[in-house]
Amino acid sequence: MEHRRLGRSGLHVPALSFGAGTFGGSGPLFGAWGDTGVAQARRMVDIALDAGMAMFDTADVYSDGASEEVLGAALKGRRDRALISTKAGLPIGEGANEAGASRVHLTRAVEAALRRLDTDYIDLFQLHAFDARTPVEETLAVLDDLVRDGKIRYVGASNYAGWQLMKTLDAADRDRRPRFAAHQVYYSLVGRDYEWELMPLGLDQGVGALVWSPLGWGRLTGRIRRGQPVPEGSRLHQTAQFGPPVEDAHLYGIVDVLDEISAETGKTVPQIAINWLLRRPTVASVIVGARDEEQLRQNLGAVGWELDAGQVARLDEASAKTAPYPYYPYERQEGFARLNPPVV
Repeated sequence: MEHRRLGRSGLHVPALSFGAGTFGGSGPLFGAWGDTGVAQARRMVDIALDAGMAMFDTADVYSDGASEEVLGAALKGRRDRALISTKAGLPIGEGANEAGASRVHLTRAVEAALRRLDTDYIDLFQLHAFDARTPVEETLAVLDDLVRDGKIRYVGASNYAGWQLMKTLDAADRDRRPRFAAHQVYYSLVGRDYEWELMPLGLDQGVGALVWSPLGWGRLTGRIRRGQPVPEGSRLHQTAQFGPPVEDAHLYGIVDVLDEISAETGKTVPQIAINWLLRRPTVASVIVGARDEEQLRQNLGAVGWELDAGQVARLDEASAKTAPYPYYPYERQEGFARLNPPVV
Protein backbone atom coordinates (compact mmCIF):
# COMPACT_ATOMS: atom_id res chain seq x y z
CA MET A 1 0.00 0.00 0.00
CA GLU A 2 1.35 3.40 -0.98
CA HIS A 3 1.69 5.90 1.88
CA ARG A 4 1.39 9.64 1.44
CA ARG A 5 2.33 12.63 3.56
CA LEU A 6 -0.72 14.23 5.17
CA GLY A 7 -0.56 17.89 4.19
CA ARG A 8 2.55 19.57 5.56
CA SER A 9 2.63 17.37 8.65
CA GLY A 10 5.11 14.61 9.34
CA LEU A 11 2.37 12.00 9.36
CA HIS A 12 2.18 9.52 6.49
CA VAL A 13 -1.12 7.80 5.82
CA PRO A 14 -2.10 4.93 3.51
CA ALA A 15 -3.64 5.79 0.14
CA LEU A 16 -6.74 3.88 1.26
CA SER A 17 -8.18 4.15 4.76
CA PHE A 18 -10.90 2.05 6.32
CA GLY A 19 -14.17 3.81 7.15
CA ALA A 20 -15.69 2.22 10.24
CA GLY A 21 -19.14 3.75 9.80
CA THR A 22 -20.53 0.23 9.28
CA PHE A 23 -19.29 -0.93 12.70
CA GLY A 24 -22.10 -1.30 15.21
CA GLY A 25 -24.54 0.28 12.78
CA SER A 26 -27.90 1.41 14.12
CA GLY A 27 -30.57 3.96 13.21
CA PRO A 28 -31.98 5.00 9.82
CA LEU A 29 -28.63 6.12 8.36
CA PHE A 30 -25.89 4.04 9.96
CA GLY A 31 -28.07 0.95 10.22
CA ALA A 32 -28.46 1.08 6.43
CA TRP A 33 -24.68 1.26 6.03
CA GLY A 34 -24.12 -1.97 7.96
CA ASP A 35 -24.18 -3.50 11.42
CA THR A 36 -20.77 -5.13 11.75
CA GLY A 37 -20.16 -6.64 15.18
CA VAL A 38 -16.86 -7.14 16.98
CA ALA A 39 -16.03 -10.60 15.60
CA GLN A 40 -16.53 -9.59 11.97
CA ALA A 41 -14.86 -6.23 12.57
CA ARG A 42 -11.78 -7.99 13.92
CA ARG A 43 -11.59 -10.09 10.77
CA MET A 44 -11.93 -7.02 8.55
CA VAL A 45 -9.24 -5.23 10.55
CA ASP A 46 -7.00 -8.28 9.95
CA ILE A 47 -7.50 -7.95 6.19
CA ALA A 48 -6.94 -4.20 6.23
CA LEU A 49 -3.75 -4.39 8.28
CA ASP A 50 -2.35 -7.20 6.14
CA ALA A 51 -2.95 -5.02 3.06
CA GLY A 52 -1.26 -1.99 4.62
CA MET A 53 -4.56 -0.12 5.03
CA ALA A 54 -3.72 0.79 8.60
CA MET A 55 -5.76 3.97 9.16
CA PHE A 56 -9.28 3.58 10.53
CA ASP A 57 -11.75 6.45 10.47
CA THR A 58 -14.78 6.84 12.73
CA ALA A 59 -16.70 9.51 14.69
CA ASP A 60 -18.62 9.87 17.94
CA VAL A 61 -21.94 10.31 16.12
CA TYR A 62 -21.59 7.07 14.17
CA SER A 63 -24.31 4.92 15.77
CA ASP A 64 -24.07 6.96 19.00
CA GLY A 65 -20.50 5.88 19.68
CA ALA A 66 -20.95 2.20 18.84
CA SER A 67 -18.61 2.50 15.85
CA GLU A 68 -15.78 3.69 18.10
CA GLU A 69 -16.50 0.91 20.62
CA VAL A 70 -16.44 -1.84 18.00
CA LEU A 71 -13.31 -0.42 16.38
CA GLY A 72 -11.53 -0.25 19.73
CA ALA A 73 -12.42 -3.87 20.47
CA ALA A 74 -11.35 -4.99 16.99
CA LEU A 75 -7.95 -3.31 17.38
CA LYS A 76 -7.30 -4.69 20.85
CA GLY A 77 -3.79 -6.12 21.05
CA ARG A 78 -2.54 -4.37 17.90
CA ARG A 79 -3.21 -0.71 18.59
CA ASP A 80 0.40 0.14 17.76
CA ARG A 81 -0.09 -1.13 14.18
CA ALA A 82 -2.93 1.27 13.45
CA LEU A 83 -3.70 4.94 13.00
CA ILE A 84 -7.04 5.96 14.49
CA SER A 85 -8.90 8.94 13.07
CA THR A 86 -12.06 10.11 14.78
CA LYS A 87 -14.26 13.20 14.78
CA ALA A 88 -16.42 15.20 17.16
CA GLY A 89 -18.47 18.38 17.13
CA LEU A 90 -21.84 17.34 15.73
CA PRO A 91 -24.69 17.13 18.27
CA ILE A 92 -24.60 14.04 20.47
CA GLY A 93 -27.48 15.12 22.72
CA GLU A 94 -29.99 17.87 23.40
CA GLY A 95 -27.92 19.82 25.95
CA ALA A 96 -26.46 23.23 25.12
CA ASN A 97 -22.90 21.90 25.50
CA GLU A 98 -23.39 18.60 23.69
CA ALA A 99 -22.25 19.93 20.32
CA GLY A 100 -19.70 22.29 18.84
CA ALA A 101 -16.05 23.14 19.33
CA SER A 102 -16.04 24.74 22.78
CA ARG A 103 -13.54 23.82 25.47
CA VAL A 104 -16.15 22.00 27.52
CA HIS A 105 -17.52 19.95 24.64
CA LEU A 106 -14.23 19.01 22.98
CA THR A 107 -12.65 18.03 26.30
CA ARG A 108 -15.59 15.77 27.10
CA ALA A 109 -15.73 14.42 23.55
CA VAL A 110 -12.07 13.40 23.48
CA GLU A 111 -12.26 11.74 26.92
CA ALA A 112 -15.35 9.79 25.82
CA ALA A 113 -13.75 8.77 22.53
CA LEU A 114 -10.64 7.51 24.31
CA ARG A 115 -12.81 5.34 26.57
CA ARG A 116 -14.85 3.93 23.69
CA LEU A 117 -11.79 3.29 21.55
CA ASP A 118 -9.95 1.77 24.54
CA THR A 119 -6.81 3.73 23.76
CA ASP A 120 -4.58 6.34 25.37
CA TYR A 121 -4.35 8.57 22.31
CA ILE A 122 -6.00 9.46 19.01
CA ASP A 123 -3.70 9.80 16.02
CA LEU A 124 -5.89 12.26 14.11
CA PHE A 125 -8.72 14.19 15.75
CA GLN A 126 -10.99 16.20 13.46
CA LEU A 127 -13.70 18.77 14.08
CA HIS A 128 -16.76 17.34 12.36
CA ALA A 129 -18.22 20.74 11.46
CA PHE A 130 -17.44 24.42 11.93
CA ASP A 131 -18.85 25.96 15.09
CA ALA A 132 -19.66 29.63 14.44
CA ARG A 133 -20.71 30.13 18.08
CA THR A 134 -17.28 29.44 19.52
CA PRO A 135 -14.25 31.68 18.86
CA VAL A 136 -11.64 29.79 16.85
CA GLU A 137 -9.07 30.93 19.42
CA GLU A 138 -10.88 28.93 22.11
CA THR A 139 -11.13 25.87 19.89
CA LEU A 140 -7.46 25.97 18.96
CA ALA A 141 -6.42 26.50 22.57
CA VAL A 142 -8.19 23.35 23.77
CA LEU A 143 -6.78 21.37 20.83
CA ASP A 144 -3.33 22.64 21.82
CA ASP A 145 -3.89 21.43 25.38
CA LEU A 146 -5.07 18.02 24.18
CA VAL A 147 -1.98 17.66 21.97
CA ARG A 148 0.33 18.70 24.82
CA ASP A 149 -1.40 16.20 27.11
CA GLY A 150 -0.71 13.43 24.58
CA LYS A 151 -4.38 12.64 24.05
CA ILE A 152 -4.34 13.59 20.36
CA ARG A 153 -1.39 13.81 17.98
CA TYR A 154 -2.64 15.61 14.86
CA VAL A 155 -5.69 17.77 14.25
CA GLY A 156 -7.93 18.37 11.28
CA ALA A 157 -11.38 19.43 10.18
CA SER A 158 -14.24 17.98 8.21
CA ASN A 159 -16.81 19.65 5.96
CA TYR A 160 -15.50 23.20 6.40
CA ALA A 161 -16.19 25.98 3.93
CA GLY A 162 -13.17 27.75 2.48
CA TRP A 163 -13.45 30.84 4.68
CA GLN A 164 -13.92 28.72 7.80
CA LEU A 165 -10.83 26.67 7.10
CA MET A 166 -8.71 29.70 6.21
CA LYS A 167 -9.85 31.62 9.29
CA THR A 168 -8.86 28.71 11.51
CA LEU A 169 -5.50 28.20 9.81
CA ASP A 170 -4.70 31.90 10.10
CA ALA A 171 -5.51 31.92 13.82
CA ALA A 172 -3.39 28.80 14.35
CA ASP A 173 -0.40 30.42 12.64
CA ARG A 174 -0.88 33.72 14.50
CA ASP A 175 -1.20 32.13 17.95
CA ARG A 176 1.20 29.25 17.33
CA ARG A 177 -1.41 26.60 17.87
CA PRO A 178 -1.63 23.15 16.22
CA ARG A 179 -2.40 23.54 12.55
CA PHE A 180 -4.94 21.42 10.68
CA ALA A 181 -3.08 18.75 8.72
CA ALA A 182 -6.21 17.28 7.18
CA HIS A 183 -9.59 18.24 5.80
CA GLN A 184 -12.05 15.36 5.48
CA VAL A 185 -14.23 16.17 2.48
CA TYR A 186 -16.88 14.80 0.16
CA TYR A 187 -15.31 14.26 -3.26
CA SER A 188 -16.21 11.89 -6.09
CA LEU A 189 -16.72 11.71 -9.83
CA VAL A 190 -20.34 12.76 -9.24
CA GLY A 191 -19.41 15.48 -6.75
CA ARG A 192 -16.42 17.61 -7.74
CA ASP A 193 -17.31 20.80 -5.86
CA TYR A 194 -14.23 20.27 -3.67
CA GLU A 195 -12.08 21.35 -6.61
CA TRP A 196 -13.50 24.87 -6.92
CA GLU A 197 -12.11 26.39 -3.71
CA LEU A 198 -11.09 23.82 -1.12
CA MET A 199 -8.55 22.05 -3.33
CA PRO A 200 -6.65 25.24 -4.25
CA LEU A 201 -6.78 26.24 -0.58
CA GLY A 202 -5.39 22.86 0.43
CA LEU A 203 -2.56 23.19 -2.06
CA ASP A 204 -1.72 26.71 -0.93
CA GLN A 205 -1.93 25.99 2.79
CA GLY A 206 -0.62 22.43 2.89
CA VAL A 207 -3.80 20.70 4.06
CA GLY A 208 -4.28 17.11 2.89
CA ALA A 209 -7.66 15.78 1.82
CA LEU A 210 -9.20 12.67 3.34
CA VAL A 211 -12.04 11.75 0.99
CA TRP A 212 -15.35 10.43 2.30
CA SER A 213 -18.02 8.78 0.15
CA PRO A 214 -15.74 8.30 -2.88
CA LEU A 215 -18.54 6.38 -4.63
CA GLY A 216 -20.96 9.28 -4.49
CA TRP A 217 -23.19 7.98 -1.71
CA GLY A 218 -23.37 4.53 -3.29
CA ARG A 219 -24.15 5.72 -6.82
CA LEU A 220 -20.87 4.48 -8.34
CA THR A 221 -21.07 0.86 -7.23
CA GLY A 222 -21.68 -0.34 -10.78
CA ARG A 223 -25.22 -1.41 -9.92
CA ILE A 224 -26.99 1.82 -10.89
CA ARG A 225 -27.37 2.40 -14.60
CA ARG A 226 -29.49 4.20 -17.12
CA GLY A 227 -32.97 2.74 -17.63
CA GLN A 228 -32.76 0.38 -14.67
CA PRO A 229 -34.44 0.69 -11.26
CA VAL A 230 -32.29 1.09 -8.18
CA PRO A 231 -31.46 -2.48 -7.07
CA GLU A 232 -33.27 -3.80 -4.02
CA GLY A 233 -30.07 -4.15 -2.00
CA SER A 234 -28.88 -0.59 -2.61
CA ARG A 235 -28.76 1.65 0.45
CA LEU A 236 -29.96 4.56 -1.68
CA HIS A 237 -33.51 3.44 -0.95
CA GLN A 238 -33.01 4.38 2.70
CA THR A 239 -30.26 7.00 2.70
CA ALA A 240 -30.53 9.13 -0.46
CA GLN A 241 -32.13 11.99 1.48
CA PHE A 242 -29.10 12.19 3.80
CA GLY A 243 -26.48 12.56 1.05
CA PRO A 244 -25.48 15.09 -1.60
CA PRO A 245 -27.98 15.20 -4.50
CA VAL A 246 -26.95 14.13 -8.00
CA GLU A 247 -28.84 14.67 -11.24
CA ASP A 248 -29.67 11.37 -12.94
CA ALA A 249 -28.48 12.50 -16.39
CA HIS A 250 -25.09 13.54 -14.98
CA LEU A 251 -24.73 10.25 -13.10
CA TYR A 252 -25.61 8.08 -16.09
CA GLY A 253 -23.16 9.90 -18.37
CA ILE A 254 -20.36 9.17 -15.91
CA VAL A 255 -21.40 5.55 -15.44
CA ASP A 256 -21.40 5.04 -19.21
CA VAL A 257 -17.73 6.05 -19.35
CA LEU A 258 -16.90 3.98 -16.26
CA ASP A 259 -18.44 0.94 -17.96
CA GLU A 260 -16.32 1.53 -21.07
CA ILE A 261 -13.13 1.81 -19.03
CA SER A 262 -14.09 -1.23 -16.98
CA ALA A 263 -14.25 -3.26 -20.19
CA GLU A 264 -10.82 -1.91 -21.23
CA THR A 265 -9.05 -2.50 -17.92
CA GLY A 266 -10.83 -5.45 -16.36
CA LYS A 267 -11.34 -3.37 -13.24
CA THR A 268 -14.70 -2.79 -11.57
CA VAL A 269 -16.59 0.49 -11.67
CA PRO A 270 -15.87 1.26 -7.97
CA GLN A 271 -12.18 0.48 -8.40
CA ILE A 272 -11.94 2.88 -11.33
CA ALA A 273 -13.83 5.64 -9.49
CA ILE A 274 -11.50 5.34 -6.48
CA ASN A 275 -8.37 5.12 -8.62
CA TRP A 276 -9.36 8.36 -10.36
CA LEU A 277 -9.58 10.10 -6.99
CA LEU A 278 -6.14 8.88 -5.94
CA ARG A 279 -4.61 10.85 -8.83
CA ARG A 280 -6.17 14.16 -7.77
CA PRO A 281 -4.15 16.98 -6.17
CA THR A 282 -4.15 17.22 -2.33
CA VAL A 283 -5.75 13.77 -1.89
CA ALA A 284 -3.79 11.98 0.84
CA SER A 285 -6.17 9.09 1.47
CA VAL A 286 -9.52 7.82 0.23
CA ILE A 287 -11.76 6.40 2.95
CA VAL A 288 -13.54 3.23 1.86
CA GLY A 289 -16.14 1.32 3.83
CA ALA A 290 -17.26 -2.27 3.51
CA ARG A 291 -20.19 -4.33 4.74
CA ASP A 292 -18.29 -7.60 4.44
CA GLU A 293 -14.93 -9.13 3.59
CA GLU A 294 -15.66 -9.47 -0.13
CA GLN A 295 -16.54 -5.79 -0.48
CA LEU A 296 -13.39 -4.84 1.42
CA ARG A 297 -11.19 -6.96 -0.85
CA GLN A 298 -12.87 -5.44 -3.91
CA ASN A 299 -12.11 -1.94 -2.63
CA LEU A 300 -8.48 -2.88 -2.03
CA GLY A 301 -8.31 -3.63 -5.75
CA ALA A 302 -8.45 0.12 -6.43
CA VAL A 303 -4.70 0.44 -5.78
CA GLY A 304 -1.62 -1.06 -7.40
CA TRP A 305 -2.44 0.08 -10.95
CA GLU A 306 -3.14 3.33 -12.82
CA LEU A 307 -5.58 4.64 -15.36
CA ASP A 308 -3.89 5.92 -18.50
CA ALA A 309 -3.99 9.60 -19.45
CA GLY A 310 -6.71 9.09 -22.06
CA GLN A 311 -8.97 7.29 -19.62
CA VAL A 312 -8.48 10.02 -17.02
CA ALA A 313 -9.34 12.67 -19.61
CA ARG A 314 -12.57 10.87 -20.53
CA LEU A 315 -13.60 10.66 -16.89
CA ASP A 316 -12.69 14.32 -16.37
CA GLU A 317 -14.85 15.35 -19.31
CA ALA A 318 -17.83 13.18 -18.38
CA SER A 319 -17.86 14.39 -14.77
CA ALA A 320 -17.13 18.10 -15.36
CA LYS A 321 -19.73 20.69 -14.40
CA THR A 322 -19.79 24.46 -14.82
CA ALA A 323 -18.32 26.09 -11.74
CA PRO A 324 -20.45 28.57 -9.76
CA TYR A 325 -19.69 32.26 -9.34
CA PRO A 326 -17.10 33.63 -8.63
CA TYR A 327 -15.16 30.87 -10.39
CA TYR A 328 -17.25 31.24 -13.55
CA PRO A 329 -17.28 33.07 -15.95
CA TYR A 330 -13.90 34.58 -15.15
CA GLU A 331 -12.10 31.23 -15.07
CA ARG A 332 -12.47 31.00 -18.85
CA GLN A 333 -11.01 34.40 -19.61
CA GLU A 334 -7.41 34.43 -20.77
CA GLY A 335 -6.19 37.10 -18.37
CA PHE A 336 -7.80 35.44 -15.37
CA ALA A 337 -6.39 32.06 -16.36
CA ARG A 338 -2.87 33.50 -16.53
CA LEU A 339 -3.19 34.80 -12.99
CA ASN A 340 -4.97 31.69 -11.66
CA PRO A 341 -3.75 28.58 -13.45
CA PRO A 342 -6.13 25.62 -13.11
CA VAL A 343 -5.42 22.88 -10.60
CA VAL A 344 -4.72 19.63 -12.43
